[in-house]
Amino acid sequence: MKDASVDRTNTRPVISLVAPFYNEEPLIDRFFKTVIEILQKTGLEWEIVCVDDGSSDRTLERLLAGARANPAVKVLQLSRNFGKEAALTAGMEASAGDVVILIDADLQDPPELISRMLDKWREGYDVVYGVRQSRDSDSLGKRISASGFYRIFNRLTPTPVPANAGDFRLMDRRVVDRVRQLPERTRFMKGLFAWVGFKSTAIAYDRPGRVAGQSAWSYWKLWNFALDGLTSFSTMPLRVWTYVGLAVSLLSFLYASFLIFRTLIVGVDLPGYASLMVVILFLGGIQLISLGVIGEYLGRVFIEVKQRPVYLVDQVYQFDRGDAAPADDS
Repeated sequence: MKDASVDRTNTRPVISLVAPFYNEEPLIDRFFKTVIEILQKTGLEWEIVCVDDGSSDRTLERLLAGARANPAVKVLQLSRNFGKEAALTAGMEASAGDVVILIDADLQDPPELISRMLDKWREGYDVVYGVRQSRDSDSLGKRISASGFYRIFNRLTPTPVPANAGDFRLMDRRVVDRVRQLPERTRFMKGLFAWVGFKSTAIAYDRPGRVAGQSAWSYWKLWNFALDGLTSFSTMPLRVWTYVGLAVSLLSFLYASFLIFRTLIVGVDLPGYASLMVVILFLGGIQLISLGVIGEYLGRVFIEVKQRPVYLVDQVYQFDRGDAAPADDS
């Protein structure tokens, strides 16, 4: 285990750059050209771990071309599309560096910040994460939904996550090792990074638009991603229905008291069909919503108890110059 008290000022860490890829064929050549140039400028030893998350275009072919051109590039081919969170987990587990940097393949996370991240690491920070200064490149709907998600998540969970901070971050090896110890299958990486703790700091940056291609994150995927995050780190959506039930019971008691008092004063009148249907539909809706929330948690318990692996690797490729055979089969 690494000693946290070691002076990092004069150390020369090995860098592992981890990037997930899913149908990013138009971006790959530019990605390699940009990040390799920046990593070489650090003067440190480095590797790039590329994870092909079941792409259906020529992403794997372009990644292998980059790996053949540079032996410091390792390519993991997953057996199918497992999602970005699983791909990040695979890349972290395959990395060997003293510091691990997670970055998106679309270059919206500026790799130029790597040197500043290393400076913060040398100052003693175990985690250095990027924070977007603005979301002007996003649509109005995404800006509103992102702001609402961070407010709700941080109010409902005991482990707040930094607002507008994505997966772009540097982590010391001991942080990566702790994250690897977390066994859950439904992985909300931002929450896991916050949960493990360690000394952290932020670097603000402006996020440009995509160089090419389109984002795979639709509103429906973002909604399900938000649900995964909330249900993974908070039981408040379950607990709140206790209070809703108490409130409805109190209102029902008050209304029943009103009806008894009114009957004693003015007598019995003909019950109204409309008011009866409103009460029935209201209580039925409350019950269905509460069952839906319970179902969300039950579904996640069902996934976790099966203990399936987070991902499956089809092939691991790493070439010597001129080599054309995969380094390993998994």
